Parts: sequence; C-alpha cells; structure tokens
Amino acid sequence: MPELPEVETVREGLDRHIVGRRIESAQVLRDYSVRRHEGGPLDFVDRLTGQTVSYVARRGKFLWLGLDGVDETLVGHLGMSGQLLVKALDGSAEDHKHLRVRLVLGPMSEAAMGERPSAEAPLVPVTLDFVDQRTFGYLAVCETEPTPDGLAAGLGSHEARIPTVVAHIARDLLDPAVASGTPGRKALVRLIKSKPTAIKRVLLDQTVVSGIGNIYADESLWRAAVHGERPANKLTGPAIDRLLDHAFDVMSEALVQGGTSFDALYVNVNGESGYFDRSLNAYGREGEPCRRCGAIIRRSEFMNRSSHFCPVCQRKR
Repeated sequence: MPELPEVETVREGLDRHIVGRRIESAQVLRDYSVRRHEGGPLDFVDRLTGQTVSYVARRGKFLWLGLDGVDETLVGHLGMSGQLLVKALDGSAEDHKHLRVRLVLGPMSEAAMGERPSAEAPLVPVTLDFVDQRTFGYLAVCETEPTPDGLAAGLGSHEARIPTVVAHIARDLLDPAVASGTPGRKALVRLIKSKPTAIKRVLLDQTVVSGIGNIYADESLWRAAVHGERPANKLTGPAIDRLLDHAFDVMSEALVQGGTSFDALYVNVNGESGYFDRSLNAYGREGEPCRRCGAIIRRSEFMNRSSHFCPVCQRKR
C-alpha cells in the first residue's frame, strides 16, 4: 500500500510530465474505478475532455489535478495498489492488464515547458493510465470549496480551494502550512497534546495529521525514542514538536529514495520501485538488534496492525 512519500513521488512525476497538457480524450475501462464520480462514467469523460491540467496537488494520500478555468479537479486515491503511469503515445508499450482509466493528453504548453526544463519530450502526446489490480483506488471529478485557513490547499497547489471529498483530511507534514515554527505547526502540537489516546493512534488519525501510515509512524517514534502507546497528552509540547520533526525527516528521506517497496505493486509514474525499506530502523525488524542500543526489536499488535519498537529506547512510562 503506497504511503505518503510514494504518493508524493507520483505527484512530483505528474507535475513534471502532464501540467500544461490538454486532455484530448478519456476512456473508462472499468466503471468501478470511477464509482465516486457522481455522474457516472459518461459524465466523467465529458467533464474531462478538453480541459487543461494547470497543477498537480496532494494532501495526505489524496492527489488532484487542477483544471484550468474551472472550480473542478480530478481527484485520485491510489487505494491499495493503484498506479498513475505516464507513457508516450507512440504504441511502443503494451497496455497494462489492470488498466482501468486512460487519459490522452496533448503537447505541453510553452509556459509549462519553461517552468519544467527537465520534462522529457514535452511536445510528444502522452497517456495517463490509472492501473489498479485490487480496485480499491478511484478517480472522480469533484468541485472545490475554500480552505478554512485561507492557505493553499496542499503541496503543489497555489489555490486556497480544496476538493470537497478531500476537505475532511488534515494537512500532512510535507505541507508548508505546518512546517516547523509556523502557526500551523504550533496549532497542530496543541491539538495533539489535547488527545488522551495513544500517540501512535493520534499520528494515524487522518483528521489530526494526514499521511503518516503505519511504517512511518513506527520509524518516527523510534527516532524520537517514544513508545507508541504513551498517551499523547502525557508528552510535553516540545517532545511532540520533535516527534513531528522526526516524522518530517523520515518521510523526506523516503521521498528522496522513492518511498518504501514492501508492496511490489507500487511504482512511480515511470514504473520504478522505491527502496526506502533498506533504511528502516524499526518496522519489520522484529528479533533484530536496535541500531541505537543493541536491544532486540519487538513487535506488538496495535489497531489490527503491527507495531515495532525498541523496549529499551522506547520505554512505555
């Protein structure tokens, strides 16, 4: 299942390859993959055809494409196995057997090319394929609404408007609005400190802070030397702030390396897998020595998932 760094890798790739391109046609090969689009597959195709992609944004694990001149966006969630793949429209590659939706996009605009000098073959039309083996992901054209704080809706967006289906999701730690030292970060620390529940449960709550999945929660807690079952309201404000800094660092490092690759289905827009799993200190290392103190990493059940922690460095107190 792709986590936030994997989804951000996809967003960055889409930004390089499809912004400034006009959607010449759309094709839905599996209706279920547009089940969240209220008008159905035919309306989905009609709403997208002729639109130009103006930006690619992300909040948590939700992606959306801004459509030039309209208060609508194309929202995507990758679910368990979804992929968004960009290919040159030259017939050189076979269609993926789990292809669900295809968009055909024309050449990139001159303005977009000027802002994206690293774009490959910007004048060549491309396809944007939504591939999904397990079919938990989806695409939908959605209206937008103003952000409550008046700031840009997410990373990659320049507009203070957010898709209505994403509005309930909190900002994630890669969002500049909650960067260290900002009013948004201070408000987030206060919110977390008000919670009497386990700190790991709070980190996984998408209405508090989005995009921290199980793997990165374990890694962040290990770096901060905090046990995941400690009540959030028992931690000091500075300790919570440091934990969030560690979470930011963990995800930023994963982003540089392309994300984790426990699920072989995850690939970025060019089909390349991530490899951050080689750098993990806690998750998946049950029975191995802690890289900080040498104690044996333990695993426990938590919210129907696995938690990995060091019993010495991360004491539950």
